[in-house]
Amino acid sequence: MFVPEQAAILCGGRGTRLRPITDRLPKPMVPVNGVPFLEYLLVQLRGNGIREVILMTGYLGQQIQEYFGDGNSLQLRLRYSHGPVEWDTGRRLYEIKPWLSDCFMLLYADNFAQVSLKKLARLHEEQGKLLTFTVQPKSSGNIRLAGDGAVEVYDKTRSAENLGFVELGYMIASKKIFEYYGEIDVSFSDIIAKLVSAKLVAAMIVGDAYHSVSDPDRLKLTEEYLKPKKILMIDRDGVINRKAPRGEYIASWNEFSFLRENVRGMKKLSEAGYSFIVISNQAGIARRMVTKDAVDAIHQRMRQTLEGEGIPVLDVYVCPHHWKENCLCRKPQPGLFFQASREWLFRLDKAYFVGDDPRDCQAAYRAGCGCVYIGSKDELKDLSPEEQPQWVVNNLEDAVPYLVKP
Repeated sequence: MFVPEQAAILCGGRGTRLRPITDRLPKPMVPVNGVPFLEYLLVQLRGNGIREVILMTGYLGQQIQEYFGDGNSLQLRLRYSHGPVEWDTGRRLYEIKPWLSDCFMLLYADNFAQVSLKKLARLHEEQGKLLTFTVQPKSSGNIRLAGDGAVEVYDKTRSAENLGFVELGYMIASKKIFEYYGEIDVSFSDIIAKLVSAKLVAAMIVGDAYHSVSDPDRLKLTEEYLKPKKILMIDRDGVINRKAPRGEYIASWNEFSFLRENVRGMKKLSEAGYSFIVISNQAGIARRMVTKDAVDAIHQRMRQTLEGEGIPVLDVYVCPHHWKENCLCRKPQPGLFFQASREWLFRLDKAYFVGDDPRDCQAAYRAGCGCVYIGSKDELKDLSPEEQPQWVVNNLEDAVPYLVKP
């Protein structure tokens, strides 16, 4: 599988919705927690294996080059293509055609989404299209997908039926896309529309929420999302408490027994500034072996007890479904991870999940977060290399040195 090492970012817009901030700054340079928003994108790209980035600048573009220079401080090679403010996105891309590799990554400078370049590259290779981009479900979207993941409709007017997705950017493109330019002074969205009409575009669905600096309200949310946070997601049965016998469920507080070595680990982590989010499968609700009210009551007592020991539990997320329901929230599916990230505004790629079942490792991989496995390495032999956890420990107390780094 080929993974691009080159990316190009469209950085030329005026950012009129961010005025008066953008009266003196280009939109990519808008400060987010004290650094330009563009820096978050560049660091993210570096972490995904990108080595060279071409910045296609326009409005006040010289400020971008003066700040980032050649990119050495970020361990990247940066190149700049300056163009007039009036150039549209398609023209900006066309102007760097001689610099582009046969396959490259393309991004917008105002969106941030959790994207694995390796996953995107795998889909791009499997689909065999000229362009593969990321999308997210949205009722008022501009994209309709076919059942095989190909983009069926791309409608800038958003007037067609069943447009259930919106494009986020984060694309992998073949240089052959330039064959679909009729003229160079065009919006890149017009090129996308031509490629879709030719059935040459695929999409990868991103479950985690995307964030943007396109207007003041979104900028405020993005700033909170990108703030560093010490949040540890954690399984319940087998991690916080002893599991019920196979095929049975903890149905009352009297049956709930803490695993003290793991609680000690939670205590030490809380003293280092961590808070916790519990994510648990509870199929006993669907099987009518325990009621939802009973599970809620158990979690209320669990939280009260842990918080009484100085262990803050921010939230508890439960999948109540039967495994045959094929829901998106039952681990190894990552739905509850995405929900937690949306509601608590934290980056999954900077977080870890603690579990004791191989499916917990699979869920963490699909969510894009790290994983701490409590158990034996022998239990993980059926996982793919990508699904393997970062650390395997006997208990959570043993994981503290890994999670509390200088």
